[in-house]
Amino acid sequence: MHKLILLLACCVTAIAQSAPYIPASGQLVVETVPRRGDPAQQELRRLRSQLNASPNDITLAATIARRYIALARSETDPRYLGYAESALAPWWQQAEPPTDVRLLRATLLQSTHQFTPALADLKAVLASEPQNVQAWLTQATVQTVQGDYTGATVSCARVSGLSIELVAITCIANIGAVTGKAAASEQLLDLTLSRSANAPQDLRVWALTLLAEMAQRRGDAATSEARFRRALTLSPRDSYLLGAYADLLLEQNRAADVLELLHDQERIDALLLRRALALQQAGKQSATQTDVRELAARFDAAAQRGDTVHQREQARFELLLRHDAKTALTLARKNWDVQKEPADIRIYLQAAVQARDAAAAKPVIDWVATHHTEDTAATRLIHQLQAGT
Repeated sequence: MHKLILLLACCVTAIAQSAPYIPASGQLVVETVPRRGDPAQQELRRLRSQLNASPNDITLAATIARRYIALARSETDPRYLGYAESALAPWWQQAEPPTDVRLLRATLLQSTHQFTPALADLKAVLASEPQNVQAWLTQATVQTVQGDYTGATVSCARVSGLSIELVAITCIANIGAVTGKAAASEQLLDLTLSRSANAPQDLRVWALTLLAEMAQRRGDAATSEARFRRALTLSPRDSYLLGAYADLLLEQNRAADVLELLHDQERIDALLLRRALALQQAGKQSATQTDVRELAARFDAAAQRGDTVHQREQARFELLLRHDAKTALTLARKNWDVQKEPADIRIYLQAAVQARDAAAAKPVIDWVATHHTEDTAATRLIHQLQAGT
């Protein structure tokens, strides 16, 4: 169960990640990890040495890949995704690899927004193992991100008979929160979490983070903050959680709190973006421009690699830090073609408001109306567009 949730959380929290660098060989030294005394890193080096000696040991390769995926999630370091893919190299290009490898491949593919091949792998896994709860959960996550709520609901329903209550309810609540059932979903998830004290920690963090975002979207900042802080006591280094909480603080013009929260987190692109926004909010123009230059260099490097994973964050960068609404709207539109989460809705609408282009926002406005998406920020932006302000 613990490994299951780690892999699922990797799916849920894939924000602003760069495309992974894939070493040509397991023998290649890419970087020396500074925390050499870290037991987890020592164990990984030991396992990696064993795999170098036996590269076709599928059990060992899968174990290493899972550990790298967990590290990619906790550290928000896309290099670990590349290391995971490298461990699976003997089977990566196979049309029908073993099921364990195929599920790991799907996880890695979705982490770089390659949703179509990821779903193909997941469907193949489920055809051979219809009781594979991890595959159902990962499929539900991808379907929700893409806005396939009917398919995601079916996937979550299959989970309900295969896993503990909190897993199934969190899966369903994640859909209900964006399809007109926000209040009921939040109430049910909160109740389920309260009676799930023995659930794995990562699962409780996932549920708490979702609950915090639900409260934020309905405008209850106090409840949202309390939930974010509870989640941070369980997982203080979770980069998605840090970014989401920072966004809440930015909405409240609490720049100093953001800067304290994100101290020494600048290596993570998404968190550097939020630090730059906090510096701008605090009126620290010189420091802001330093971060803007660094972010521009990172986004340019990603573009040269053909990496389009973090278009949402780049749209936000262009809109709020470079004040280029036209470019931001172009990026937001491209991002919308790939994923349709609440944050994608907000940046698209924000860019359209700043660009004074209500027509460009029609696909998102129609989406919100069709799915009865409840979000006070989105509603406010739509009213601005419709009023022509």
